[in-house]
Amino acid sequence: MQAATTVLSQIASINSIVEASALHTSQLRITQFTVSVLFLFHITKNIMTTYYLKLFYVLLLLLSHAAVSILGFNNSAEIKCIDREREALLNFKHGLIDDYGMLSTWRDDENSRDCCKWKGIQCHHQTGHVTILSLPGQFPTSYLSGTVNITSLLVLQNIQHLDLSYHYFAGSDIPELMGSLTNLRYLNLSYSESGGSIPAQLGSLTHLMYLDLSYNSLDGKLPHQLANLSQLRYLDLSYNLFSGALPFQVGNLPFLHTLRLPGYFDVKPKDAHWLSNLRYLTNLAFNRLHNPEWLQTIIFPKLRELRLVDCSLSDTHIPSLFYSYSNFSTSLTILDLSSNMLTSSTFQLLSNFTLNLQELYLSDNNIVLSSPVHSIFPSLLILDLSYNNMASLVFQGSFNFSSKLQNLYLTNCSLRDDGFLMSVFSITNSSSSLVSLDLSHNMLKSSSIFYWLFNSTTNLRTLYLNDNVLEGLIPDGCGKVMNSLEVLNLSRNKLPGGIPASLGSICTLKELYLQDNNLSGEISGFIHNSTRCISPILETLDLSNNLIIGKLPNLSAFTSLGSLFVSNNQLTGEIPESIGLLYQLQHLSLEENYLEGEINELHFTNLSQLIEVDLSDNSLSLTFGASWIPPFQLKNLGLASCKLGPSFPNWLQVQSQLSFLDISDAGIDDFVPDWFWNKLHFIGELNMS
Repeated sequence: MQAATTVLSQIASINSIVEASALHTSQLRITQFTVSVLFLFHITKNIMTTYYLKLFYVLLLLLSHAAVSILGFNNSAEIKCIDREREALLNFKHGLIDDYGMLSTWRDDENSRDCCKWKGIQCHHQTGHVTILSLPGQFPTSYLSGTVNITSLLVLQNIQHLDLSYHYFAGSDIPELMGSLTNLRYLNLSYSESGGSIPAQLGSLTHLMYLDLSYNSLDGKLPHQLANLSQLRYLDLSYNLFSGALPFQVGNLPFLHTLRLPGYFDVKPKDAHWLSNLRYLTNLAFNRLHNPEWLQTIIFPKLRELRLVDCSLSDTHIPSLFYSYSNFSTSLTILDLSSNMLTSSTFQLLSNFTLNLQELYLSDNNIVLSSPVHSIFPSLLILDLSYNNMASLVFQGSFNFSSKLQNLYLTNCSLRDDGFLMSVFSITNSSSSLVSLDLSHNMLKSSSIFYWLFNSTTNLRTLYLNDNVLEGLIPDGCGKVMNSLEVLNLSRNKLPGGIPASLGSICTLKELYLQDNNLSGEISGFIHNSTRCISPILETLDLSNNLIIGKLPNLSAFTSLGSLFVSNNQLTGEIPESIGLLYQLQHLSLEENYLEGEINELHFTNLSQLIEVDLSDNSLSLTFGASWIPPFQLKNLGLASCKLGPSFPNWLQVQSQLSFLDISDAGIDDFVPDWFWNKLHFIGELNMS
């Protein structure tokens, strides 16, 4: 026992020495724990009695529990946000319009005071300072608007990442004070409707590595201070209206690997020299370049992605670009030459000099292909030839652009039925690699295209045949053969007959678009087959503008359904209360049918995600309790010719986001309450006749 006492006193002595040192608190505690454990191992090595072994394990257990508390792994030691930074974020929120609840967690109540747990916010795990504010929108379905009050964010001097992309800050200038956030490494204001010029103060962000201001309305000259951003790796200024000269010299932005610029600049020979000296450059994009000739003077030894969209390129520019000493054909994997004046000769040339190309975009050119295409791009995964002329191109058995092709886009290519000839070699030549095919906006008429697809593609996940003139029946084989489909779009054709029940057997189907056809019969067969799937994952079902009859079936099995459009058909009967079990439903459109009966609270009680409802032009009666509070906030509401009255519907009092409201001919015989006019902040169309 005396030996154990001696060892413990030695441990205490060494711990006191460690405490006297200038170690950081966390380092001090870790060192104390480590020293104690080492001494315990020391005594077990020299005194291997049963008594001391037991004592060792008891002390080790006690020290382990103490370490959990000492090293900060308990909840009481959790780092929370700093008060002044929380106040700054709340002030920033006050300048914004949040119609979609993106900032719903940004609250100052007792349960939400820790701003480190707010949506889009991350804090340093030791100091609690806000380091990341990431709030990208999803315009036009979820976004912020209003004014960006950058002054309120100046308190956040430790912020390194700021993302306010995909919002609607219409006409707002980029604040000069943005340059005061000098610790920023990442700044993304793309797709934010910003205007004006780039403030010179952005040149003060010398730690910045990522800058994206693309897809705005920025104009004027680029400030020369941007050349100070020596750490920049990614710069995207594309799709703006800048003018003047590029303010960069050789040696500026030396680490840049991605550069995307609009083409309105006054490009000079020095710019080609600067670009050629960007030794890390792998991605280069210009849009609307008005003088592409100077491109052939640039050396691109490592370029993997090149995009020259709408740059007035003709066939004469391409050989010089690929044959010169700047040849990058071995490294290039992505090439986008869309919206130029290229012809079939360029298509042929590219097949000879870009053997490693994986993605090729040539839409909206003057390419005319008139003979069968053979495997000429051995590595190609994605090919876009949309908006070219392929009226006489014949696909004999399969798409022979590449044996590895996964995505093929042939939108608006004047394709006709005779381009898809069945061959005795069709099955052996089937393109098992193809997963996405877009043949929309062509002149396909016969249902033979379906049988061609059955024999030529085996693993399709997305198929677009919309906006053709298809007038044959949808083959029952669609659901039996194409059983991997996730998206099927046959809208805006002339398809007659019923909806094949076999389509319901495609358990992978997420989106089905059959609107604007001549489809008839009931949908119960399709729905019944779908319920046989273990868990139907259908998210969008659009059957509007057809001739569908019968009752609306029970859809409660479709728990993922977010959009249901069955307007302008011939449905009869009542709307089942089971529709209230579609918890994910956002869009419900049943207008212009022959539906009847009563709509009550059970139809809507669980539909908290709803943003659009249209039940107009049916024989429906809405009976809600006077105190009913809907669980949703609608943006569009159509109840024309439904029975709402005679009293004015009190439940509209909580609908503050409406932009469209039609309650015409709704049997209301009452005064319009004062509160109603105060709720019309966003209204764009109102019909109460």
